[in-house]
Amino acid sequence: MEPTKDYYEVLGVDRDADARTIKRAFLKKARKLHPDVNKQPGAEEQFKEVNEAYSVLSDERKRANYDRYGDPNGPGGFGGDYVDMSDIFGGGFSDIFDTFFGGGRGASGAQQRTRGRDMGISLRISLEEAAAGCTKTITYDRLAPCDDCNGTGVAEGGHETTCTRCGGTGRVVEVQRTIFGQMQSQTTCPVCGGVGKVVDKPCETCDGQGRAPEREKLDIEIPAGIHSGQSIRIEHKGEAGIRGDAAGDLVARVDILPHERYERQGDDLFCRIDVDAFDAMLGTTITIDGIMADEKVDVVVPAGCQYGQQVRAEGFGMPRMGSTARGSVIAIVNVVTPDDLSDAERAALQKLRTEREVRKRA
Repeated sequence: MEPTKDYYEVLGVDRDADARTIKRAFLKKARKLHPDVNKQPGAEEQFKEVNEAYSVLSDERKRANYDRYGDPNGPGGFGGDYVDMSDIFGGGFSDIFDTFFGGGRGASGAQQRTRGRDMGISLRISLEEAAAGCTKTITYDRLAPCDDCNGTGVAEGGHETTCTRCGGTGRVVEVQRTIFGQMQSQTTCPVCGGVGKVVDKPCETCDGQGRAPEREKLDIEIPAGIHSGQSIRIEHKGEAGIRGDAAGDLVARVDILPHERYERQGDDLFCRIDVDAFDAMLGTTITIDGIMADEKVDVVVPAGCQYGQQVRAEGFGMPRMGSTARGSVIAIVNVVTPDDLSDAERAALQKLRTEREVRKRA
């Protein structure tokens, strides 16, 4: 991405602005420009520009590159893990804003959910990382507790009180007259939005929700022996609840990439080994690389081994989660017939074949 605008100017902040000032400016502008709020022509493009500016200025490395070179990707122009927020408009950060501006509201326009939702991500790791266990550092966007009000939604000098309309239940009963008589229905309280509390002076940063879009960095510990498709749940790292209500969890699904040598089946690792026909007849030991770092596995090929026969090396497979035990390496033998025999070797083999034929007839 080649920036054509001054990101500081887009957000309306000074070049020496701290992270909190940048975030406040971002939320203020994004709140005015979000497509759910602003239907004016060009608002969506401006919203993308604001997202793009924040994606750079909220990242220390990208901001340093931008300040020094005028490009968040650095002097080489290669961003590595850089993601242009405008490229994922309609997903990711935009979905977070949909919730922030009331994307989960009911027909009455009142927010019905106060607890935070679970969030999900996918992590791709190598088979070696799955065997040894590893730590993956991720950066992701979520609705996190607001820094300015500590998640309360109440600005300095403000107060939170029980909603007098619903008595703190967040629900009200409406009575309608119909030709069949009076009908009662329960709906979300239009005053407190289902929270049960009202704030006389809401926080300007989070608009009284007690949560705001945030980009966070998180270390995820992946245990040794994990299987592809399994998930790791990190408590309270999903979407924050409204005004201090419980946060959801972050659920990380682990996908293990294919390996060039091994194929995993349960805790066993299957591979193929080439064995010279003479070694298959007489027996041999072949040493291969194991799945652990610097590990060597001795595969003992018995005399008379046949093509496709499986040879097991116990204790060199994948570790079992929560245990010191490991599965096996199972090598499938591919008997290779030599094609570089010398004349002397051919003569010797011919003699052996003749002797075997005589012995069979005896």
